[in-house]
Amino acid sequence: MFDIGFWELCLIGVVALLILGPDRLPGVARTAGLWIGRARRFMSDVKADIDKELKSDELRAIKDIGRNLQDTTKDLQDVGGELNENVVSDDTLAEAINESAVATGGETAASSHATSTQPPSKKNAGAG
Repeated sequence: MFDIGFWELCLIGVVALLILGPDRLPGVARTAGLWIGRARRFMSDVKADIDKELKSDELRAIKDIGRNLQDTTKDLQDVGGELNENVVSDDTLAEAINESAVATGGETAASSHATSTQPPSKKNAGAG
């Protein structure tokens, strides 16, 4: 708090002894010690209260982050479930198309697309 060294305290003690005298100096020193102790306790209590409030604010912020994380996780799970349903319905649709194409004796859409996009082989290129 204050930068008071040993020699400064000695000087204050000598001045107090000269001003107050040896009879009243012990009582004044005791009273000053009590007041200083009360002031330190008061400052300590205020500091502890401030620290407690800061920690409670931090805990509230952490709880809010946790709630937001849980909400986000729930939203992601919902989206994941919807994606799984869409993939399953697309697979079912593709299987139905393939089965109907096979039942009619034609090629599937995927195999006809694959054969039409293949480059001509060297055998076919040399024949023309």
